[in-house]
Amino acid sequence: MEPRRCRWAKDPLSIAYHDSEWGVPLHDDDRLFEMIVLEGMQSGLSWITILRKRDAFRSAFREFDPRKVARFGASEINKLLANPNIIRSRAKIEAAVANAKATLKVQENFGSLDSFLWRLVDGKPIINHWTDSSQVPSKTPASERLAKECKDQGFRFVGPTVAYAFMQATGMVNDHETSCDWHQRLGG
Repeated sequence: MEPRRCRWAKDPLSIAYHDSEWGVPLHDDDRLFEMIVLEGMQSGLSWITILRKRDAFRSAFREFDPRKVARFGASEINKLLANPNIIRSRAKIEAAVANAKATLKVQENFGSLDSFLWRLVDGKPIINHWTDSSQVPSKTPASERLAKECKDQGFRFVGPTVAYAFMQATGMVNDHETSCDWHQRLGG
């Protein structure tokens, strides 16, 4: 029997992402940095566009090692702007470099990016009980708080809506529909 999924998981790439990543609590700093960058890149675009380009992003951004990305200068930024396999927005690319630097600052000040982010939800996912994806808000007071804290640390392209999408993606929030098998699997 086919598992029950959120209705947005329709094509093979979205299904794989839904089943293995979306809403699963994530605590690895490099992967958290990756999701900050990808959610910022997604702003104004569809998530499937980002998923289709994800391997190219990983290659272009040195497997999302914030120590390496923080050292990107004009030459690396120009190469990224010429790369047809990623989103070629100067503002988003420069934000990714700034976010790498902010990640390093947070690691120094809070011990890890994980500690900095997850303390905002007391270290455990917020479990919602939506019956339909149309009920899911685009931002919440928690995402507004996260966006403000990120901005205070030097992060860019992490407004309340991007912050909420990040929280969903990294399991800080369980927004799987209640009819979805993953809602229960992830503590709903």
